[in-house]
Amino acid sequence: MAPRARFQDRIALVTGASRGLGRSMAVALAREGAHVIITARTGGSLEDVDDEIRAAGGKATILRLDLRAGDRVDQLGPLLFQRWRKLDILVAAAGILGPLSPLPHISADAWQSVFDINVHANWRLIRTLDPLLKLSDAGRALFVTSDAAQAETAYWGPFAASKAALEALGKTYAQEVVNTPVRVSLLDPGPMRTGLRAKAFPGEDKAHLAEPDAVAAFALPLLLASATENGAVVRYRAATGSAAKPVAAGTDA
Repeated sequence: MAPRARFQDRIALVTGASRGLGRSMAVALAREGAHVIITARTGGSLEDVDDEIRAAGGKATILRLDLRAGDRVDQLGPLLFQRWRKLDILVAAAGILGPLSPLPHISADAWQSVFDINVHANWRLIRTLDPLLKLSDAGRALFVTSDAAQAETAYWGPFAASKAALEALGKTYAQEVVNTPVRVSLLDPGPMRTGLRAKAFPGEDKAHLAEPDAVAAFALPLLLASATENGAVVRYRAATGSAAKPVAAGTDA
């Protein structure tokens, strides 16, 4: 299948690209012409994604990256600059659930681990990739959040708190780049058929859950050079196949 032109020759980096929404975003971008740098902690699954992309006529580069290794994340910007001189698209899809437990029962290590992946790694990505996104004529950054950030639900403390922090991070970055070519979005995919969801709700009827491919197709317009939204939380819901009204930066979700 020949790539379509919407992202022709754009350079995109996708974290968490070995499975779930990250995989679907990477494949969708590549099918539409982007050269996608696919990252995850382990290489085996990335090779499968690379095979899928190339079979569809797309282009990809595999980059093994453990987001908990802060020094490796910090080196990402200079590494990409040496080869591509810019970055057009960042899709930060990697995330972990952490323990579902009363707050007093959560260990410090478990709490730290969730924040290391869901928050601190994304801050490091912003810090190292911001110069490259600004070298693009239309840099686009997409962070994957969750309605847990606003929910008042027992036992979801680490995940909910980390996603709330991620939303604050993304909205802050959006305001800081308002006078540049960069635009920032936050995507809440809603209930989605992924391993993270299965871990949180084992035995759940999956019939009502969104497929990652459908969410990726919905999210792609946020990454177009013509996209103007900045600092919004955009929500996809499988029941309607569409989004709720975007929430602008600085407003309540």
